Amino acid sequence: MASMARSLLARDSVEATLDEITSSATDLVDGCDAAGILVLHGSRVRSLAATHEMVTESDQLQQHLGEGPCFDAAHSSHGQRVFRIADLTAEQQHWPGYAPEANALGIGSMMGFLLFTEDEDFGALNFYSRKPGAFTEISELAGFLLASHASVALSSARTHAQLEQAVGTRHIIGEAMGILMGSRHLSEDQAFDALRRYSQETNTKLREVARMICEGGSLD
Repeated sequence: MASMARSLLARDSVEATLDEITSSATDLVDGCDAAGILVLHGSRVRSLAATHEMVTESDQLQQHLGEGPCFDAAHSSHGQRVFRIADLTAEQQHWPGYAPEANALGIGSMMGFLLFTEDEDFGALNFYSRKPGAFTEISELAGFLLASHASVALSSARTHAQLEQAVGTRHIIGEAMGILMGSRHLSEDQAFDALRRYSQETNTKLREVARMICEGGSLD
């Protein structure tokens, strides 16, 4: 686990970091045959860093049925952070539709950890085994440590994306202001006021107004 943590520092992208986490799961988590990260926005599912097709198939199955352990965790008022399903070959009262179809995909047991929950967004790191009863308390401890790394990586990704978007927006607005200042002989404040008024009058985001000017050369 310590070696994997050091290896993560050498990854040059969030995607590579997440791939390293899920690929390490089969070596570090007892009983784990496959792993992946499910991101849920409302009822839409994205599969990240899946190590096997049964991971993405399980994620899509939960989306199709609108039920499953990740859907329950996402909408739980109790904020459950860990779930473990010991035997998917047995009847499951909570997921009567999901359990038999998941087992048909070759899943005997599964375990998941909540990574984040914000507004309608939810993320979980999930581990799958072909055998029932594969995951133990030791498995859960190793899974928790991997989930901690994944949570930090995803948080960093969202922060980085927001920062990049903010820098990009500032740049394009500055470029648009420069065009207006040159074409209309406006001051910096007057150019920004012109952008803001047009944004309010047309109910268009300021970034999009700036993009229109950069592409067309004016507000007309």
